[in-house]
Amino acid sequence: MLYRAKNRVINSVSSMFAHAEVPLKRTGDFPGDPGLCGPESVSWRVVGDVSVFVGGIRALLMQAAHPEVVAGVDDHSRYRDDPLGRLSRTSFYVTSATYGAMPEVAEALHKVNSAHQRVSGTSHRGRPYRASNPELAAWVHNTLTDSFLEAYQRFGGRLTVAEADRFVVEQTKVGEMLGASPLPATAADLRDWIAGHPALAASPGMRDAVRFLQKPPIPVAQRAGYHVLMNGAITSIPRRLTTMLGLSAAPGARVAATAMILGLRRVMMNSPAWQAALERCDVAYDPRLFRDTREEAA
Repeated sequence: MLYRAKNRVINSVSSMFAHAEVPLKRTGDFPGDPGLCGPESVSWRVVGDVSVFVGGIRALLMQAAHPEVVAGVDDHSRYRDDPLGRLSRTSFYVTSATYGAMPEVAEALHKVNSAHQRVSGTSHRGRPYRASNPELAAWVHNTLTDSFLEAYQRFGGRLTVAEADRFVVEQTKVGEMLGASPLPATAADLRDWIAGHPALAASPGMRDAVRFLQKPPIPVAQRAGYHVLMNGAITSIPRRLTTMLGLSAAPGARVAATAMILGLRRVMMNSPAWQAALERCDVAYDPRLFRDTREEAA
């Protein structure tokens, strides 16, 4: 009974990310390649934890506060028609950039940069935008970095100040490959850059994006859990942005999200991509940190 219940949770969560190409499917072809971050990185630890689910939602909410960024998404993305496809493609990019061998990193970043070349237009306030613009790319990249870090600190493990800074520096390598600028080099500078960003403002695209993220068209069985994670994400967003976004967390949101993340961590354990990357690099690891995916396939 317990085994079947765990499998239902695993399959329910995994199915959310099964709408695009599977990342790292050929990673064993690059033995010894540490990729962009490497086995000793903080990034492998942070992105491998289930708190990334909270971080991903947080990043999407925060990104909507930039009128030109959200206009690009609104005008060029199919997120309303294919939300799980967009989620899966974002997961592919994050997983490949973090855990992939360098050819896999380069391929993932090339796909993103190629897609961005086609994204341009004018926001509701009359400002031109291009997804390849360094400052717009920086808002997207930096909010994702900050969100993964903040979610891990609040709902995952605990990093020292030095470890948090290392994570930010490691992630700047991805940002540089995206052409993003500026890229703060410490966690404190990153938080300050986001909290005081001068280009943020409410917009029609922001309101549409927030409404969508509050009630996404996902299967009924997954909605309750999603709302717990989303409310947990809201508790970690700077006050200036929650006010701008019109968001407020439900009572007890942080406690509920913490409990859910703890439960998911026990069932899901750490990312299989982390395990695959360790094996590619021939690095010894404790198998108890990862679930046996062979059992799931049996």
